[in-house]
Amino acid sequence: MTTLATSPVATHQLPIALVTGAGSGIGQAVAIHLAGLGYHLLVTDVNSSAAEQTVAAIAAEGGSASSHKLDVTSEEDIELITQTIRQDFGRIDVLVNNAGIQHVAKLEEFPVDRWKLINDILLVGPAMLTRALLPLMREQNYGRIVNIGSIHGLIASPFKSAYVAAKHGLLGFSKVIALETAEQDITINTLCPAYVKTALVEQQITAQAAEHGISEDEVINEIMLAPMPKKSFISTDELCGSIGYVISDAARNMTGQTLVLDGAWTAR
Repeated sequence: MTTLATSPVATHQLPIALVTGAGSGIGQAVAIHLAGLGYHLLVTDVNSSAAEQTVAAIAAEGGSASSHKLDVTSEEDIELITQTIRQDFGRIDVLVNNAGIQHVAKLEEFPVDRWKLINDILLVGPAMLTRALLPLMREQNYGRIVNIGSIHGLIASPFKSAYVAAKHGLLGFSKVIALETAEQDITINTLCPAYVKTALVEQQITAQAAEHGISEDEVINEIMLAPMPKKSFISTDELCGSIGYVISDAARNMTGQTLVLDGAWTAR
């Protein structure tokens, strides 16, 4: 199902950006930000109603957007959105791979299907969606791919084996695609923030409190923010600003790179 938002500018006149997991959290913030920069947003999410809410928020600010149901683990969904882009817009300028889930458990207690699902959403999904949209980017000799990684693409934490494995893999994937697209005006970069205060992180706080047998305040202060000298959650504004830079002409030679927003966590 596709829902179009009204716009004062015909969508075919605008650059096109697709954000996955854009129904909430980081994805929603990024979609709204890119619409403000003048992109027509393909707001995608496995939850159609959540995607439609983001489209409504963009339309309320005078932006242009359409909502599309997209499960990044579904080959059928990826094929459908690719066909829609080619038929309705004829181009894709920016792809933001953001969709994600989390599960916190010791490896011995980690449900096998959950472990596989996390990797399918966080690593296989971005790879397959990039694979599907790269031909369009090559045809137009232009494209900007941004992966929303994590500080856990660089370091590890206990009880997050699936998430850490997937985020580490995303960095390697990005470097390979940077090499494969180097001859064209296509870039791919990965943002690796420390904890961003979203619903996903709120769930982690609760889960880690139960796993460690401590309070939620102790999880925040003694686990999440303890390794970060600046002792602060990363804001979505910081992520949006970073994305604005890596998709700009000023960053046309920045590709295969990892941008770390971690309050000096990895400087130790």
